[in-house]
Amino acid sequence: MKFDDYKIAPEIKRNLENLGFKRPTDIQYKSIPPILKGEDVLAIAQTGTGKTAAFAIPVISMLHDRKSSTRTEGIKCIVMVPTRELAIQITEAFDAIGGHTHVKTFCVFGGVDQDPQITRLEKGIDILIATPGRMFDLASQGHLKLDRVEILILDEADHMLQLGFLKDIQDLIKRLPRKRQTLFFSATIDETIKKLAYSMVHNAIRIQISPDNPVNKNISHSVAFVEMDDKRYFLERIIREHADSKILVFVRTKVRAERVAKALERMEIKSLTIHSDKEQTDRLSVMKQFRSGAAKVLIATDVSARGIDIPNVDYVINYDLPEQPENYVHRVGRTGRGTQKGEAVAFCSPEEKELLKEIETYLNRPVDILDISKDDYMATRDFSSDIVYDLKALMREAEELEKGRKKKKGK
Repeated sequence: MKFDDYKIAPEIKRNLENLGFKRPTDIQYKSIPPILKGEDVLAIAQTGTGKTAAFAIPVISMLHDRKSSTRTEGIKCIVMVPTRELAIQITEAFDAIGGHTHVKTFCVFGGVDQDPQITRLEKGIDILIATPGRMFDLASQGHLKLDRVEILILDEADHMLQLGFLKDIQDLIKRLPRKRQTLFFSATIDETIKKLAYSMVHNAIRIQISPDNPVNKNISHSVAFVEMDDKRYFLERIIREHADSKILVFVRTKVRAERVAKALERMEIKSLTIHSDKEQTDRLSVMKQFRSGAAKVLIATDVSARGIDIPNVDYVINYDLPEQPENYVHRVGRTGRGTQKGEAVAFCSPEEKELLKEIETYLNRPVDILDISKDDYMATRDFSSDIVYDLKALMREAEELEKGRKKKKGK
């Protein structure tokens, strides 16, 4: 089946053709028809399957058709997402798919001045893409009217629950009309998510895309056994051997992100970091530089990079193994997008072997081991520029001690 076969607005069909969308992915093929019919949908699908387009295409088409026949004001659709980066990304996707239609999309998120957002809302929009905090701030101040919402979309619902947004979601439901269409999209499902989903949807069409291998077939992924203190040397080697490649490095905490960046700085390797401690303007700048290729190395935490679609990522490095095994799939899924090939390497220290076992259990298969000979291991460590830096630092320290001794003798 092709997108031309769907009963969607011709403007959207032209946009999809210009974007290079030819045939729907599995999640799009199964989601678009019931959404167009006005059905509630509960969809579970792994990262990189085309979930955003699965709901953007039919929703934009429906609202475009309604606006062509009637001129009603007010927000008609809310897309609730867990992070600011994801809000921006989804807005860009809606704008690209909805170009030349009557549908106006806008996103709001915290960390920036709300006044420009209020000004834009006052001009009127059809689709609001929002993070919970800023959306409730604007609603409580009277800048957001939610009484005419016809469609509610929850994207990355599992991640929203992980971040503690359950009460926010429940509060939002109380503000919306009871009669509405609800679309619930999540990468994973457990009892908490299932309970929330069924409290929101009505006679929902359930869609689950669960391939035998959760990792996209376009991605080669492997694990290297490396001592915790030696990881920076192997990261340096990969970066230097692939100087023209775009490399996304995942670490466990924001403190680790800055430490790794400092280590690379000592090696005279430029990198950027993204995590929750950064100001929103800095985060936007970082993503822009990495997306454009102006920066080749980005060090990220799971919270900041979950769900983000960054084009042409050649390598994903799991510098630290994730504590949640499903996050391994989300991380490596940042490469090998669409028809492109990607490569992912995980560094596993002795203290992380239990985490590796959990990941392999989740995948239902072992991760390929990247064999490193003893000589190769030692060479990687001994020829690192960070070792040279450490030696220089020790020599400077020795020289200062020697000067100190000479001064004491002189006295």
